[in-house]
Amino acid sequence: MSVYEANPISASRARDCRRYAVTLIVPTLLLPGLVAAQASPFLTGATALQNNILAWLTPIAVILIMVLGVMAMTNRISWGWCLGAILGIAIAFGAPQIVTWVRSMFGV
Repeated sequence: MSVYEANPISASRARDCRRYAVTLIVPTLLLPGLVAAQASPFLTGATALQNNILAWLTPIAVILIMVLGVMAMTNRISWGWCLGAILGIAIAFGAPQIVTWVRSMFGV
């Protein structure tokens, strides 16, 4: 005589647990693509943030280059600002490629 046969409530509960387990495990094994088809919410949010930042950064970078050009024409500029602006724009627009490059270096 098993423990579950002595107590009918426990036997019922064990039967329900097995039924729920089978209900969850069988679709997971048979249809793994559909079960795990949900995209990462972090990745979706990060991609949306990146697109939003690039949309804002494009006109700001154009205006910055125009301001630096006017300052250079009037001879009122520190050339370190130009180098900093060029480096900042290159990093901002090249961030996805830089991240991919660094991740490939570490095998991630």
